[in-house]
Amino acid sequence: MESVVIKEVNGRCQLRKFIKFPNKLFKNVPTYIPPLMSDELGLLTKKNPSLDHCDLKMWLAYRNNEIVGRVAGIINYSVNERWNKKAVRFGWFDFIEDYDVFSKLLDTVIEYGKSKGMDEVEGPFGFTDMDKECWVIEGFDQRQNISTLYNPEYYIDFIRKAGFDMPCQWAQYQIPASQPIPEKVARINELILKKYNLKLLKFKSRKEVYPYAKKFFLAINSAFKDLYDFVPLTDKEIDVYINEYFPFINLEFANFVVDQDDNLIAFGLSIPDLNEAYKKANGSLFPFGWFYILRALHKFTDIDALLNGVHPDWQKRGVHSIYYAEMNKNAIKYNLRWAYSNPQIIGNEAQRIWETTYQSSPMIKRAIFKKKI
Repeated sequence: MESVVIKEVNGRCQLRKFIKFPNKLFKNVPTYIPPLMSDELGLLTKKNPSLDHCDLKMWLAYRNNEIVGRVAGIINYSVNERWNKKAVRFGWFDFIEDYDVFSKLLDTVIEYGKSKGMDEVEGPFGFTDMDKECWVIEGFDQRQNISTLYNPEYYIDFIRKAGFDMPCQWAQYQIPASQPIPEKVARINELILKKYNLKLLKFKSRKEVYPYAKKFFLAINSAFKDLYDFVPLTDKEIDVYINEYFPFINLEFANFVVDQDDNLIAFGLSIPDLNEAYKKANGSLFPFGWFYILRALHKFTDIDALLNGVHPDWQKRGVHSIYYAEMNKNAIKYNLRWAYSNPQIIGNEAQRIWETTYQSSPMIKRAIFKKKI
């Protein structure tokens, strides 16, 4: 058997091969969802504003002139400075079931990190917490969200064999979307709204929601500031994410809570389930990908609970229950079947509500992996 050869990605042609590799690797996996090529190009080229404060290198692994793996090495200087660390990140890490391929790609990232003065390696991460991150460690056969990473079980076997620890874990839940709103929740929510003079926004047009778009991401910066490895989004990054997320918004599932001064203090943002549409698009908006996605945005039976949070000044006052209940109410209105949560750090307030207030079933557990180099 020929040895594995690692080549750095240079040029548009190699970048496209880098992006397409997992589509080939997982073409027979029902739960794998191909990302859109346009989205990946936006992240992995100079269009990405995160590259203002990140370094990026990408490599492909070849055997017998065939691609057998890929990996990106990322140094996020903003994260390292905020959390007082010297870490190189691995992301976009996919490989055939061969430990030699895995280890050579990983060693390449590690050597790159060492050359830049880093002393630890961690991942899988993107550039920000808005990018796909963390591998599945339980629930490998479960449904994925379009915003989450797919990985087979052998990835975890290999990373553990390589001596990595798991410093942080996430959980995802499946929730019956149209379950009755608990009576105590509805009663308490009314009391909270009156007590603190809060308002639950209701949007009738997209024109009404866009003035809150930047407030939404600034609220994320505040709500997520203490989460693992989080660093506030820059203005340039926020502009990109507004264009990425807000066109998909269903107005009745943009559940924002504001105070008496119209400050956004809590948010729950859900989008229609686009899994099957993305599968049919198979990475491309053309010729028909846009049609599948547009149709799924208007005709759906499930939703993804994409992002939710509460400003630190308002945490532990029950405010998170307000947007959850509104999402629940609108799900009943449309007779939706399931809501699927995005990964939430185990033990935080947003995650606990699924276990204490609503009927829900844990689906997937995920983790970040880390070790000294």
